[in-house]
Amino acid sequence: MTRSPVRFFQAIALFMFAIGLAGCRNPAAAPHTSEATNGTSPSASAHYTLNLPEPPEPAIAIPSSPAKRPYRIAVSLLTRDDDFYITLEKGLREEAAKEGVQLTVESGDKDLNKQINQVQNFVAQKYDAIILCPVDSQGVISAVTLANNAHIPVFTADITSNGGKIVSYIASDNVQGGRLVGEYAAKNLLHGKGEVAILDLSTVTSVQDRVRGFKQAIAQYPGIRIVADQDVPGAKRENALPVATDILTAHPHINLIFGINDPVALGALSALQQLNNKAVMVVGFDAGPEAQNYIASGSQLKAEAIQYPHLIGKTAIDAVVKVLNGGTVPPKIAIPTGLVTQASFIKK
Repeated sequence: MTRSPVRFFQAIALFMFAIGLAGCRNPAAAPHTSEATNGTSPSASAHYTLNLPEPPEPAIAIPSSPAKRPYRIAVSLLTRDDDFYITLEKGLREEAAKEGVQLTVESGDKDLNKQINQVQNFVAQKYDAIILCPVDSQGVISAVTLANNAHIPVFTADITSNGGKIVSYIASDNVQGGRLVGEYAAKNLLHGKGEVAILDLSTVTSVQDRVRGFKQAIAQYPGIRIVADQDVPGAKRENALPVATDILTAHPHINLIFGINDPVALGALSALQQLNNKAVMVVGFDAGPEAQNYIASGSQLKAEAIQYPHLIGKTAIDAVVKVLNGGTVPPKIAIPTGLVTQASFIKK
């Protein structure tokens, strides 16, 4: 019996990626999660350094005066096993030290019950404010409400709660990031013509924003058509490979794939490598170390939007201090994203 090409490549995918992943993630966190490397990336980082400075902090979050007293601020992170949150925590700690406030940082470790217990302890210890990176946007509502009832202001960073009163939500401007990627792809890679596929995760709000921005940019070019928009379960690398393979088989004239995070973009790149397809280009979102290596080396991964978790952490602390000092901040503070291309690197 003849084996279909799709099933053949799916079998390869299962073989190549039969590696257990630790823990169950909040889907809201999937867009910027770095998965374990499942192949060999170029060693571009040994020869190049990213020359893309962090953007300025949004002025609306900056307090007009130093903290009036050493406020006690408690934080519950989603996790500490992700580069994004490690960097976000660094931003929190550095700005807290600069502002002279006391900071307690704990990790929910992707465990909703653990995070709820942490918030309960924060409330019992009467902290002045709480910053949450929710493990589960729906499940954390009860904890937010508990803090609300104790008159402790709650702020969210990167991910927000679906309920309760949140003073301000500080996160990347995902629409702007998607637009940056789309504009670059349309002008510099497709030159106004071609077929595009999107590897999506349409159930997650931040991903919806990324895709919306990307589509807004592409829509300015009538010669570019989106021929496929398909979800990748969990936005995981090992799931992106077979999805990309199926799309490439069904649409052999595709010119470009947009992956909504690093794992998805790198999974699409793996599919192209296995199909020996050198014609299709990939763009993505996150620009973590492995993706940067591929971009800098001139691979088929051409560009990615990059987030600034350090700035998210810094801004969150300043927003808290500003409110505790008696000021106001908007309900959402958008942190600009940047664009990483091969031109963003300089030789060491």
